Amino acid sequence: MRRQRLLVLAAAVLVLVVAVAVVLVVLRDGGDEERTDLQSAVAMAPSDARRVVWTDWSGVRAELGLDLGAGSDEAEVEELLDAGFEADLTSASALGSSAVAMQRSFGFSPASLEWEMFAQAESGASLVMKLGDGVRTDDVADRLRALGYAEPDEPDGLWSSDAAVVAVTAEVTPELAFVALDADAGLVLASDSSVGVQNVLDATADPAPPIPQGVVDALDEPLSAVLLSGDEACSALAMANADPRDQQAGESLVSQAGEVDPVTGFAIALGADRAAEVVMSFETAEKARTNADTRAVLAVGPAPGQGGTFAERFAVDEVSADGTVVTIDLAPAADTMLVSDLSSGPVLFATC
Repeated sequence: MRRQRLLVLAAAVLVLVVAVAVVLVVLRDGGDEERTDLQSAVAMAPSDARRVVWTDWSGVRAELGLDLGAGSDEAEVEELLDAGFEADLTSASALGSSAVAMQRSFGFSPASLEWEMFAQAESGASLVMKLGDGVRTDDVADRLRALGYAEPDEPDGLWSSDAAVVAVTAEVTPELAFVALDADAGLVLASDSSVGVQNVLDATADPAPPIPQGVVDALDEPLSAVLLSGDEACSALAMANADPRDQQAGESLVSQAGEVDPVTGFAIALGADRAAEVVMSFETAEKARTNADTRAVLAVGPAPGQGGTFAERFAVDEVSADGTVVTIDLAPAADTMLVSDLSSGPVLFATC
């Protein structure tokens, strides 16, 4: 069963209308038209993001052969969630426990979204959703108004929840407490705090991406992906999270495999037909070449801390180094939850 969370009550409406309106223009009009949706979405992640989760809902529906949209009923939304989870395409999404309630109360959900980007940062969590065909931001505004959100003075201002919202909505993710709408781009920006929305807006003015650009570019257009900053990868995936016996086994395996260096970025992604890849970036091209050899050895051996071996989880098709980026192409075993398995530690071949 999916865990449901009650929508967080907002204490007060902060005056962010002007900032939201100004920076949303940048979101609409700025950027490179040749960028992929993933590249555009990650560029909107806060500059201090440590973990970015990507779900291409349009691609997921196509992969599963499900023709859904704004008019889909709750049973169809449930079918999408169940099938997507079994295919390991939606396990990282922030909307899983909220999808049915969103469809019913907000008029959009994973059944009609193009994509979702969820970012976790030191300063707060942020959610960006691209509306699909059949849903306009005006429609979302009507729903927010009916639900009792405090309406901003401007269409692209900040909507905030108050006590009335709790009385009329079902359980949804707390990240829908504060919302900003971008009509031209068809975007819904949301967070459990006004700061979280502002973080997304501020990110457009920050030239430094939260995840190394080489990692993002190497992923192309996955259906599901988890991207980590270097610090997060070296913490969340560290063998220090394993018990002492597994730590000792890991140290021995690393010593036999060769030299390892800290990663500056990490990602695990799953695409169409279950094509999977792990991408790691390093400080220099020389370190990337060295680590390509080392990680290739570690990725086909035992998996201390997780149990069993990596060969039970996937086959390694190719390991390559391109500049400072190392890519490991994987063929997941049947019924393997690879994205969730390799995006939380300990993961030996991602060790720093």
